Amino acid sequence: MAKITYIEYGGTEHIVDVDNGLTVMEGARDNDVPGIEADCGGACACSTCHVYVDDAWVEKLPKKDEMEEDMLDFAFEPNTVTSRLTCQIKVTDDLDGLIVRMPEKQI
Repeated sequence: MAKITYIEYGGTEHIVDVDNGLTVMEGARDNDVPGIEADCGGACACSTCHVYVDDAWVEKLPKKDEMEEDMLDFAFEPNTVTSRLTCQIKVTDDLDGLIVRMPEKQI
């Protein structure tokens, strides 16, 4: 289990315990964290679970695959370094303390 901090665009923080094996997106969805819409349900077929990963965590996460890179092109104001789709980040104990920030909107 990992404790993940989701920060809304306006600054409101949600600190959530997320079970290993779930995705960061599922952790937000299951705990009613606003700002992650997840329209495709985690199939990496939209960009509505886009977040900016805290700088300290960028290198600790698995690299983006080509499909995630392609979908991020459709996200609102993506950042080439910190933008990720939360449906593509599997939770493990190693992610304890992860901090993600939501964009102003999801598209």
